[in-house]
Amino acid sequence: MADDMYRVPQPLPERPPGTLIAATDHGTDTRFGGARHWTLLYHSVNAHRVDIPVSGTVLLPPGAPPRGGWPVVSWAHGTTGVADSCAPSHMTNLGSDVYARELRALLRAGYAVTASDYPGLGTPGMHTYLVGADEGNAVVDIVTAARHLLPGLGNVWFAVGHSQGGQAALFAAQAPGRGATRLAGTVAIAPASHLEAMLPGVKASHVPSELSFAFYALAGLTATDPSRTLPSLLGTPTADLAARVLARCQTAGYPELSHLDTERALPLSTGQLARIGAQMGAYGDPDRTAIPSPVLVIQGQDDHDVPPVWTAAVVNNLRRLGSPSISARTYPGADHDQVLGRSICDLLAFLSTHAGRTPGPCTPFRAHPG
Repeated sequence: MADDMYRVPQPLPERPPGTLIAATDHGTDTRFGGARHWTLLYHSVNAHRVDIPVSGTVLLPPGAPPRGGWPVVSWAHGTTGVADSCAPSHMTNLGSDVYARELRALLRAGYAVTASDYPGLGTPGMHTYLVGADEGNAVVDIVTAARHLLPGLGNVWFAVGHSQGGQAALFAAQAPGRGATRLAGTVAIAPASHLEAMLPGVKASHVPSELSFAFYALAGLTATDPSRTLPSLLGTPTADLAARVLARCQTAGYPELSHLDTERALPLSTGQLARIGAQMGAYGDPDRTAIPSPVLVIQGQDDHDVPPVWTAAVVNNLRRLGSPSISARTYPGADHDQVLGRSICDLLAFLSTHAGRTPGPCTPFRAHPG
C-alpha cells in the first residue's frame, strides 16, 4: 500500500461529497479473482455536515463490462477496530477472510465493489464508530467517487454490509439522494442496533473481550461529541488501558482485557449508562427512519454478537415506520460470521430481482465458527 494514498492535503479544500482526492491503481489482484484493485481517498460529510476525507477500496471484475456498465455493490465492513492500521484497505483480505470470500462471490457474479473504510480509519481523527450518518454517508459517497475514477460503471448500485456494516448499509439507504446513481436495494446482514443497550449489556456480561466493543463505542462517542472524553467517562487508569486496546485491531486487544472485571472497567452509574445510551441510540440505531427502497435483512439464528431478537425488532420497526419493502431471512444454526456464506445465494438472488445481474450457479460457502 502506498503511503501517499493516505496523505490528506492540509488544509483540505472543501469539495462536494464523492469528489476524488487521490487514487492508487494496484493492478490485477489475484486474491480477488483477477479483479482490478484501486485504493481511494475521497470527500464525504459527517453527521455535523463537515467535509471530511475518507479512504476505501474499489474492485472491478476482470473482462469486458456488461451493456450499461458494471452494477456496483458498496460493501460496508464489520468491526475491525478503530486505529488507522485497522482500515480494511490496509489489509490484503479487506478486513477478514470471510469478507474476502463474500467479495469474491460478488465479483464473480458481475458486480464492481466499492468498500469504504469509514471516517477516521486510515484518515485523520478517531473513527466515529457506530455513528450512523458518518458511516452511511461514506458508503454512498464512495460510489460517486468510484464513478469519477471509472466512468464506465453502471448507474445502479446496492448497499450491502455486515454487523457494523449492516447498520452502515441501512443508514446509506436512508440517504440515497446523496448520490447521482440509483440505489436499487440494500442488504443488511446481522446489523448492529439497540445501541442504548450496548454498555449495560457489556457491563453485565462479565465477558472481558466484550469490553473492546464498549471501548470502541465510547471512542466513537468522544469522536462525534468532543465534550465527552475517555478519562472523564472511565477514570484515568481504565482510560489508559482503553487507549492501548484502541491502538490495536480487534482481537489483538483481547489479551489486555483478559484480567478485567467488566463492572469495574465500566464505572458508570445506571443514570450515566441511560444518558449515554440514549445519545448513542439517537445517532446509531438504524431503525428510526423509514427506508423507501427494497431491503433484505439477513440474520443467523445462533448469532451471539447481534441477538436475533434485536434484528427482528429492527425489521418490525422499519415496517411500522412505513418502509414499503422490507424482507427478512433467518438461517438456523448460523452464527455471526457463518451467516455470510450461508446467505450468499439468497443475497445474489435479491440483487438480481432488483435490477442486478442474473445469477449463475451459486453454492453457499462455509465460514469458520465465530
